[in-house]
Amino acid sequence: MASYDYDLFVIGAGSGGVRAARISAGYGARVAVAEEFRVGGTCVIRGCVPKKLLVYASRFAGEFADAAGFGWTVGESTFNWSALRDAKEKEITRLEGAYGGNLDRSGVEILRTRAEVTGPNSVRLSDGRVVTAERILIATGARPFLPVLPGIELAITSNEIFDLPDLPERVIVVGGGYIAVEFASLLAGLGARTTLLYRGEQILRGFDSDLRDKLAVALSRRGVEICTHADVTAIARDADGLSVTLGDGAILQADAVLYATGRIPNTAGLGLDTAGVALDATGAVKVNAASQTNVPSIYAVGDVTNRAQLTPVAIREGHAFADTVFGKRDSLADHSMIPTAVFTTPELGTVGLTEAEALAAFKAVDVYKTEFRPMRNILAGRDERTFMKVLVDAASDRVLGVHILGEGAGEMIQLVGIPLTMGATKRDFDRTMAVHPTAAEELVTLRTPSERHRS
Repeated sequence: MASYDYDLFVIGAGSGGVRAARISAGYGARVAVAEEFRVGGTCVIRGCVPKKLLVYASRFAGEFADAAGFGWTVGESTFNWSALRDAKEKEITRLEGAYGGNLDRSGVEILRTRAEVTGPNSVRLSDGRVVTAERILIATGARPFLPVLPGIELAITSNEIFDLPDLPERVIVVGGGYIAVEFASLLAGLGARTTLLYRGEQILRGFDSDLRDKLAVALSRRGVEICTHADVTAIARDADGLSVTLGDGAILQADAVLYATGRIPNTAGLGLDTAGVALDATGAVKVNAASQTNVPSIYAVGDVTNRAQLTPVAIREGHAFADTVFGKRDSLADHSMIPTAVFTTPELGTVGLTEAEALAAFKAVDVYKTEFRPMRNILAGRDERTFMKVLVDAASDRVLGVHILGEGAGEMIQLVGIPLTMGATKRDFDRTMAVHPTAAEELVTLRTPSERHRS
C-alpha cells in the first residue's frame, strides 16, 4: 500500500475547502489546507460577508427618511466611508480568525502558501517542497472577469471596492448579474451617483421575468440610473476623472468604474494539466455528481467547478465530498433546488423554476401572483411594493417555484426552500396557518390563479 504525507490535501481555504477539510478530519483523515491569501475565501474576505455589511449600511438613509412617518424626528445625518470600511475590516479579520481556529481545533494543518498540483497524488508548495496525498481537493474558487478593452486597467472589481480610500461621488457599474445590481444598489444607498450599464435587454438574466422588470423599476426609483443595451468600448482618465465610451459613441464621466461582468474559475497555474485533469472551455474543473474529476484521486468543489457560483453550494459540495470519501456514506449535493437571494434594496428571493422554465417543462401551469404595499411603507409614505409569485404544476399540484421581491425576501426564501425541496404542493401551502400581520402570510393565502397556462 502506498504511503502518503496526508490522506487529503485541499488547495484553497474558502467556504467549500474549509468545510471539506473539517468534516474529513472529523472522520479521522490526516488533512492539510493550503491558502495563499486569507483563510475564509471570497465569501468571507471580499464577497458575501463584507457586501452584506455594506448593504446594511446603505439602508440607513432610507430608514432615516421613513422615520418621520412614524413620529420620529431625525437630525442631520452624515456618512463616513472610512469608519464603515474599518469596521468591515475588523469583522472579516475576526471571521478569518474564527475559520482558522475551527480548522486548528479540527486537527487540520494550515499551510499559508500557494500550492500547485504536480501529479495525481502530489503537490508542490511555494518553497519548493513536494508533499503527497491520497486525495487532492481543488477548492480555489473564482475571480472577477475583466474584458480586453482600452483602459480596462483603470477599472476596479468586487475585489477592490471594499478597500477604497474614499467613497466615489460618481460610480459606473458595468454588468447585469446579481453582483452588479447589488453593488449598484448599495452604492446608490450610500450616496454615490450610480449608473448601471448592461449590454443586454434587462438586468438579471436567468431570473424570473417579473422579478427582473420590477426590480429594475424599484432600483431606478431609489436612484440607480439603469442603461441597457450599453456596451463599453473604452475607459480613459481625463481632467474630470474617468471617461467611459460606449458603443454608440456616448461618453459618461465617473470617479470609479466597477466591473461585475462575471467570474472565471481559478485554475490557471495550478498544474492541473500536469495531472491530466480535464477542464471545460471556461477553465472550470470538470467533475461528476460526486465532485470527482477524470483523475480518480483528484476532486473539486465550489466555484472552480462553475456548477453554481454560490457559497452555500460550495459548502454543501464540500460536506458531501467528505461524507462520501471519508465518512463512507454516499452523499451528493442536490443542485436541482437552490434557494438564493439578491441583496439589493428592495431585495429579491427566488427558488425553483422561473415562469419561462415552468412553461417549457410542464403542460399545465398555474401562476399565483400578488403585489401590495407593505404596512410599514404606508406610514412611511413610500410607494415601494412587495411582489410574490408562486408557480404550480396543475397536474400534480406540486409547487415549482416561488419568487419574492421586497423587504425580507432573502429570509423568506430560505424557509420556502425547505418545503419546495421536500416536494410540497399548493394544498400544503393552503393548509398552512398564516402569521398575521406579515408579508410572508401572502404565500399561504393565495387562492385564485392569476394565470392558467395550458399547452
